Amino acid sequence: MGSAHAREPRLSHDRRILLMALASALPGASISLIFLWTGDYTPKVQWTLTVLIITFCLGFAFALRERVVLPLQTLSNLLAALGEGDFSIRARGARGGDPLGEVMVEVNALVETLRHQRLDALEATTLLRKVMAEIDVAVFTFDEEHELKFVNRAGARLLSQRAERLLGRHAVELDLADCLSGEAPRVINTAFPGGVGRWEVRRSQFRQGGRPHELLVLSDLSQPLREEERQAWQRLIRVIGHEMNNSLAPIKSIAGSLSTILEREPPPSDWRDDVQRGLGVIASRSESLSRFMSAYARLAKLPPPKLTPLDVHAVVDRVVTLEKAHHISVAPGPRFSVQGDGDQLEQLLINLIRNAVDAVRETGGGVQVGWQRLPGSEPPTMELWVEDEGPGLSNTGNLFVPFFTTKPGGSGIGLVLSRQIAEAHGGSLVLENREDRSGCRASLRLPLHAVAQVRVEGLAPA
Repeated sequence: MGSAHAREPRLSHDRRILLMALASALPGASISLIFLWTGDYTPKVQWTLTVLIITFCLGFAFALRERVVLPLQTLSNLLAALGEGDFSIRARGARGGDPLGEVMVEVNALVETLRHQRLDALEATTLLRKVMAEIDVAVFTFDEEHELKFVNRAGARLLSQRAERLLGRHAVELDLADCLSGEAPRVINTAFPGGVGRWEVRRSQFRQGGRPHELLVLSDLSQPLREEERQAWQRLIRVIGHEMNNSLAPIKSIAGSLSTILEREPPPSDWRDDVQRGLGVIASRSESLSRFMSAYARLAKLPPPKLTPLDVHAVVDRVVTLEKAHHISVAPGPRFSVQGDGDQLEQLLINLIRNAVDAVRETGGGVQVGWQRLPGSEPPTMELWVEDEGPGLSNTGNLFVPFFTTKPGGSGIGLVLSRQIAEAHGGSLVLENREDRSGCRASLRLPLHAVAQVRVEGLAPA
């Protein structure tokens, strides 16, 4: 004998409905037949009524069965169609007022909602595919086995093969294994079958069908960098050429005039004075050109900052003390130390304060320096600001253009150098006109992840 008896199959739902209907009609039919066959009726009447009673009971049972089963079959067909992705089928006779009709109404509403969602998903997928095909960035998708599952047109062009031949191949075969390891984002110099140059590597993780996948994006930096380099050289040559012409043109002209004077026979009586004045101008322009080249060398060779703990209040107090031409007021902030290069940050603050002092000479206004911890900033940020009551900025577009200056005798590198110092410390430098009154506000912001230690001790003395 087996270890367990085979389970008898359960009756289906429609058969149970049929049996229940027959069972509900059985007592009445039985009593009617008993009275019929025990009463004083002719056989013809007895058999006729018996057939009618049995036919009525069976007909009612089967009608009840169909009434219950047909809506369930309709719902089953609808759900099967939804499972197959067919949203065109609707339940007929769906109307409110009874429970079954409301179920049909809700199912039809669900089908319509799913149809709209599928259309939206198809449209979004079509748009995404078009975008992926048109962008000039190579995009690859790999599964957990590092087999290629998707590649766009730029990626196929980079590997010099059709996408159909690339799908399913391992990253090692495609020479992309190095791009799937190491830190990201990063910039690499490498050669692919479809291009050679500098590439930015970006990766991200996602799941599809419950399985982990990796998205690899390769951006060609060579062409944008070459264009930026070309524009930088054009700007540099234009600025240097302008400055050198300003110095060499008068030197050439005066040298020609001096040569003419010395060639005259006999020389004029005041030729010594003319030569001295000419040599003085040549010396002055040469010195100006030398200062320009020194300023350029200083701008181009800014050393990396040597980070040490710095007391912000002490730095501000030291720089403010150096400025003798104008009284500088200090808006005290919290006492804390930051990691920074003292010489560079002091030079940055000196440049900002001198610009502010030069600005208020026209208006006779004041200059104020202060610092604070920006509330709600992400990441946490410290701000050191310099405000003046001068005329404000008239040309904000050229503030950080090298050698651009509106001050007589200015070198045009102070703000550029200051921004380089700020960015070397992981921060930023912004200059903008004040909103509350005339004047300018220079704001140096440093992220507080560069803070060595923070100790709030109340307000620093002014």
